[in-house]
Amino acid sequence: MPRPKKGPRLASSPAHERLMLANMATSLFTHGQITTTLPKAKRLRPVAERLITFAKRGDLHSRRRVMRVIRNKTVVHILFTQIAEQMEQREGGYTRITRIAARHGDNAPQAVIELVTEPLSAKQSTVKEAEAATKVAAKDEAAEVNAAVDAAIVEGAGADAVEQAVEANDKGTDVETANETAIDLEKDAAAADASEAAAEEDADVAEDAEKAE
Repeated sequence: MPRPKKGPRLASSPAHERLMLANMATSLFTHGQITTTLPKAKRLRPVAERLITFAKRGDLHSRRRVMRVIRNKTVVHILFTQIAEQMEQREGGYTRITRIAARHGDNAPQAVIELVTEPLSAKQSTVKEAEAATKVAAKDEAAEVNAAVDAAIVEGAGADAVEQAVEANDKGTDVETANETAIDLEKDAAAADASEAAAEEDADVAEDAEKAE
């Protein structure tokens, strides 16, 4: 039997556990906070925050993903219209877990899990605005640098083309001279090869004559 990766299950089967977490998430979004045992609160937290992340996207696909877990359409509407707007400035940490006194009877550890609906403080808002402005300024600066580099490359290519054209115009007569010199060198090389071949033939004839004697 497969073992769960996050510790023992909260119920007898995985399906029962999923339904339990779905019901707890529905109650959390309906009332804003619920009281449960500490292990259940810790297991509910990532589920609820994932659903809130889907709600912040606000598209049809995200709504369908949420309705796979929460079957109450009224709660889904509240999640997408009210809770998502309250969490718009937050990038995470949508829930808070507060430990309370143990439960009477079995002494089980209890906790209150609630939605963090308090607005961000002025300092946090200022810091987030400054970070966003810094990112925008960095992007603009990078775009300007890239544009300057591209312009420099284009100017450099144009300057190289002009220099090559000027050199070609200046060396127009030198090209003809070089061609004549190359032809002369080819003729000299052919004459040298012919003389070398003749010398080799003479040497072969002399060797044959010595052998005949």
